[in-house]
Amino acid sequence: MIAESAHCSYQDIREAIRALCAEFPDDYHRRIDEARGYPEAFVDALTKAGWLAAMIPTEYGGSGLGLAEATVVMEEINRSGGNSGACHGQMYNMGTLLRHGSEAQKRLYLPKIANGEWRLQSMGVTEPSTGTDTTKIKTTAVKRGDRYVVNGQKVWISRVQHSDWMILLARTTPLAEVTRKSEGMSIFMVDLRQAEKSGMTVRPIPNMVNHETNELFFENLEIPEENLIGQEGLGFKYILDGLNAERTLIAAECIGDGYWFIDRVSKYVGERVVFGRPIGQNQGVQFPIAESYIEVEAANLMRWQACSLFDAHQPCGAQANMAKYLAAKASWEAANACIQFHGGFGFANEYDVERKFRETRLYQVAPISTNLILSYIAEHVLGMPRSF
Repeated sequence: MIAESAHCSYQDIREAIRALCAEFPDDYHRRIDEARGYPEAFVDALTKAGWLAAMIPTEYGGSGLGLAEATVVMEEINRSGGNSGACHGQMYNMGTLLRHGSEAQKRLYLPKIANGEWRLQSMGVTEPSTGTDTTKIKTTAVKRGDRYVVNGQKVWISRVQHSDWMILLARTTPLAEVTRKSEGMSIFMVDLRQAEKSGMTVRPIPNMVNHETNELFFENLEIPEENLIGQEGLGFKYILDGLNAERTLIAAECIGDGYWFIDRVSKYVGERVVFGRPIGQNQGVQFPIAESYIEVEAANLMRWQACSLFDAHQPCGAQANMAKYLAAKASWEAANACIQFHGGFGFANEYDVERKFRETRLYQVAPISTNLILSYIAEHVLGMPRSF
């Protein structure tokens, strides 16, 4: 089990995760990818070892660690050749419940999440017609007696088939009736297995990456009022906390990917001999790899700054966004160098480069696109006029 003390060092975490990941080598992840499957055995091993409960306080059965330690877990999974996308949702979804749930809710959900009885892997925010314009969501939750009745649609909702609960954002007050467009939305805990029987339809979306994601349809889905998290109408504010954690965790995953690509390609170009010399002796090969390494190292520094602020409960929107931007860019550049200098072998499944190449490409788009990060920095950091 993970050390119960919050003083577990980063190196201790790294070594423990590497040892666990060594039991699931490249061919395991390759088979899962080829079958478009879900790495149940791997996620179960992480759960049983306590790693997916890292951020749950000890009084609820977790380890009481912070976002910084959680990012180390995600980074090491990707650096070991795995894909944290199968399980990262529980890490960032946790923050919403931890920071805004009632004591009764935390005592109900957290111990069962910590021991693996329940999974909290899904968050329902994005909609087909609104994308990242979250304040325009059309899914509604109307109070009727002691229940909320939900109608609407969500898209790109991950891991529904492998989660017991989902955090759902819905509008409880019509947009036309609120003073600020960010008001009037609320968040709920949704029992997914029950919802599938009584008003929620799930439609999987096959996609380029083996990243299980779905379209959801709600038709008069009833949610008990006790499943409302925090105050009605403040859901958007609550969700933002989770999004900062999400972006920082994704940054760490990209950093793990970046190191994986750099490790693989550095070794390969030192061994691959063409025209009587290792191709890594050529500066045209060396420089893109070295540049990628520099960018991954720089992104790593911003990741630690975002973690430090988040764990201190300080504003960290700019740092979380910048960490995600820098890390996703660095991992993509490293991926390009890795596949380029592997030549044809980079496209062969057995080398795993093409799999990781596809996986890391996602983060130029999700969970927030690079252009939206630039817009955020322009407006909120540099004081430029809002562009949208």
